[in-house]
Amino acid sequence: MSYSLLPRLTYAPLRAFRNVTAAIILLVSPVYAETTVLALGDSLTAGYGLPTDQGFVPQLQAWLAAKGTDVQILNAGVSGDTTAGGLSRTDWSLTPEVDAVIVNLGGNDMLRGIDPATSRANLDAILAKVQARGLPVLLVSLRAPGNYGEAFKTNFDAMYPDLATKYGALLAENYFFPVINQQTRLLDPEYMQADGIHPNAKGVAKILEAVGPKVQELLARVTP
Repeated sequence: MSYSLLPRLTYAPLRAFRNVTAAIILLVSPVYAETTVLALGDSLTAGYGLPTDQGFVPQLQAWLAAKGTDVQILNAGVSGDTTAGGLSRTDWSLTPEVDAVIVNLGGNDMLRGIDPATSRANLDAILAKVQARGLPVLLVSLRAPGNYGEAFKTNFDAMYPDLATKYGALLAENYFFPVINQQTRLLDPEYMQADGIHPNAKGVAKILEAVGPKVQELLARVTP
């Protein structure tokens, strides 16, 4: 036997062993896929009036990334959308890669004085569609002002906790609460854009101090 062949004869079985070992490791090792969350909403979700990287969705994604959470937030926010508009987009927004859903709708219904019964029915239908997909959901609530009357406010404010209970959804209390001045009980201009309706970048960051942990709870409900 030639000495020049000895390295080949001894290396070939070793190489085969390594190949088989690598294949076994690949088979038994878990595959860590990025979690995808659909954020279905209106201008508050879309980031109206803010730089591209300062809206609710990019700030939320950055907030989660800073805490070591690998997640992709899909921005399905459409400025001016009502609960009816959100409902009309729900089916095709729930693409196969979606693992969880954030629903932040109702603000435009409130501004337009739409009957809370109609808003409730639309949100109910959205949550039913999400439930049918077996996806965890976070419902972000709002509070109506008193200028529409006591009945409107009572019915509007109640629809969020009622529906969260009905569908076993997580509930984020009043989206705007973190940017309300606790002395005046009004939205703090420091955290709002000039229109007095949409939070500025600083306001979004403040809101995420409350909403962010709720999103973490949502992600904990995602089935591996």
